Amino acid sequence: MNGNSSDKARKIAKESLDKLANDLEAGKSEALKQYLATMSRFHRYSWNNVLLISSQNPQATHVAGFHAWHDLGRSVRKGEKGIMILAPMVVKGDQQDPDKELKARGRLVGFRTAYVFDIAQTDGRPLPAFAQTTGDPKEYTDELKRIATARGVAIEYDASIAPALGMSSGGRIRLMPDLPKAEEFAVLAHELAHEAMHHDKSVERLPKVVRETQAEAVAFVVSHAVGLETNHAAADYIALYNGDKKTLIESLAKIQETSAKILEELLPEHTRADGQSHTPSSPSSPSATPLQDLASVSSDLPAHPDPLPEQISLDR
Repeated sequence: MNGNSSDKARKIAKESLDKLANDLEAGKSEALKQYLATMSRFHRYSWNNVLLISSQNPQATHVAGFHAWHDLGRSVRKGEKGIMILAPMVVKGDQQDPDKELKARGRLVGFRTAYVFDIAQTDGRPLPAFAQTTGDPKEYTDELKRIATARGVAIEYDASIAPALGMSSGGRIRLMPDLPKAEEFAVLAHELAHEAMHHDKSVERLPKVVRETQAEAVAFVVSHAVGLETNHAAADYIALYNGDKKTLIESLAKIQETSAKILEELLPEHTRADGQSHTPSSPSSPSATPLQDLASVSSDLPAHPDPLPEQISLDR
């Protein structure tokens, strides 16, 4: 690719990143707020209970007690067999105890058998869904796979990576089978970005929030460029890792460079020297703020105002 082609690919990337920056500045979407509120109702289980759940129902995804499901607007179907776990038994702390934390927290005296049910054993109101990329990637998924293969990256489908949708391990990308077509494309673009940016052992490993912001921003650009509707999926995903507009701006050069290289191979008809740069669904909002202007004020932006719980994370 010549210089003009590279410039056009960078222009496509910049137009999409303008939109992503504005989405991040707007804060968590209503869909994400509802999703987080619901997910907070599901407990983090001990390793022993994870093993118990897995041994009894390997396909379980979201488990909760009978009454917890009722509170979420769902009911356990008649005849369903519960998944046995061990629930802690805690007695109130001695009010005379000088240890204030122990007094407030109570004292563990043992465990009892309790039962939970997977969402597949229930009926009722749908749980709020995490935002997804939608649309038809057409032949571009196969093209993206070809690009990965040409870079020496093997692609496999592996259901055992659940609840992750995709994983990158340096020369190997694993994807969940049977993803919706648009989501498969976006996840593959995300993992290919990890392959391009985050497996160089000679470079100091970046914090996870930076790695995930970079990879998801690249996926956003590439998905947007092939005409997919990204909704709030990218901004919400970045927010889950406590990323924000400032995190995005600090990585702009790396994101734009990686996005442009993928687009040069994926969309040669839009980045060739004699053509016009084109982004299907190109953002045209009059409120969009050019990223070069955003960069100049990034040092004044506050850190993410509302850190999200670590346990609520969705590895791509």
